[in-house]
Amino acid sequence: MWDRLHWLSQGLRRSAGIVLDGLMPPCCPGCGAPVHGIQGLCATCFAALTFISAPYCARCGLPFALPNAASPASACPACQTRPPVFQRGRAAFVYDEAAQRLILPFKHSDRTELAPLLGRLMARAASPLLAEADLILPVPLHRSRLAARRYNQAALLALDLARRAGKPCAVDALLRRRATVPLGNLSAAGRHREVDMAFAIRTAMRQRLQGQRLLIVDDVMTSGATLNACAKLLLLAGAAGVDALVAARVPDPRLREDWQIGHALAEAGEPGKSHHRTHE
Repeated sequence: MWDRLHWLSQGLRRSAGIVLDGLMPPCCPGCGAPVHGIQGLCATCFAALTFISAPYCARCGLPFALPNAASPASACPACQTRPPVFQRGRAAFVYDEAAQRLILPFKHSDRTELAPLLGRLMARAASPLLAEADLILPVPLHRSRLAARRYNQAALLALDLARRAGKPCAVDALLRRRATVPLGNLSAAGRHREVDMAFAIRTAMRQRLQGQRLLIVDDVMTSGATLNACAKLLLLAGAAGVDALVAARVPDPRLREDWQIGHALAEAGEPGKSHHRTHE
């Protein structure tokens, strides 16, 4: 009975989608150009994204500029100096101008329909992390910011990833017990100070987290301070391990010049490109 209802509902959704596509053809969320299907980018906007592929930092996922800059187990200078609390961090693409055309509307302009698109790209970039995760959970928003925004963008991504991977998602495992100032203009040290003691684990969730491999999800990683703060709490609560997955990664400012050189080589088709762009 339930199987029949499920297939009926799926058929109705597909039929409704065909009708809506005819009345309102889907558009690229990056530029507004017509596209063949919903949740897709046009070829131009897809090619403009700088997807992260090896070589990258084995710990935080920071893309290296040149292929001879690292071995598969290499860590970036920041992680060599101060390794993150989480075991592995991964991102789908670099946070640049093309990425901002997706991330900023999704985060600040109610473009929640972008979650499946971003989730698909994130899942492709971090399939081992998803496969090994026992539980997926988002970085929480403070209740005041959640009330103003009306949704937690990290929770939407976590739910989409959980659906794709067939894994459970605990959207309310973590809470933000104090409102933090926007982190965008703070230094790395300032970010770490600002999020220190800002998070907590809901009491009802503590037993469920013990012995589990957890995957924390957010939209953007800059210094990793927020993800570190969450990972520290989860490990102290008895988690077996914590990984982090984001849609976009801000390049380390200290490596920006080298990264730009490597990116220019990749654009020119020179040997040594480290970011592959292939259209889905």
